[in-house]
Amino acid sequence: MTQLNKTRAEFRNINALTDLTTYRLPPAGWVSILHRVSGAMMFLLMPFIIWMFDASLSSEISYESFTSAFSAGLGFVPGWFVKLVVLALIWGYLHHLIAGVRHLYMDATHKVSKEFGASSAKTVLVLSIGLTLVLGAKLFGLY
Repeated sequence: MTQLNKTRAEFRNINALTDLTTYRLPPAGWVSILHRVSGAMMFLLMPFIIWMFDASLSSEISYESFTSAFSAGLGFVPGWFVKLVVLALIWGYLHHLIAGVRHLYMDATHKVSKEFGASSAKTVLVLSIGLTLVLGAKLFGLY
């Protein structure tokens, strides 16, 4: 028997400043991290979501104050910042939904190959960003 004397790189101490900046995360890794980020963002902004839902449905007066929040703002928060928060919520919802459907599809069909994971992750990123741009254009009054 021959013994191979290949030396493998050992990573015992990973330096966050030098090693993590050069590491290239695959698309499936980005989708996984962003799925968690979008879920946490929707959870943390749940009081704002509930206020928007309540203000839009309670009465005509509350609906007027709700729609004026996008142009005049809320208290000391300017209207453009309210629109950016709502745009972030739109992205978070769309990304979480599309990535969740991707995970359910992969679980149901047992398609867990590296190629399918990469292609479906790229599809999730393109769809969530594309739909966010379309709805963001509507939110900011471009059409």
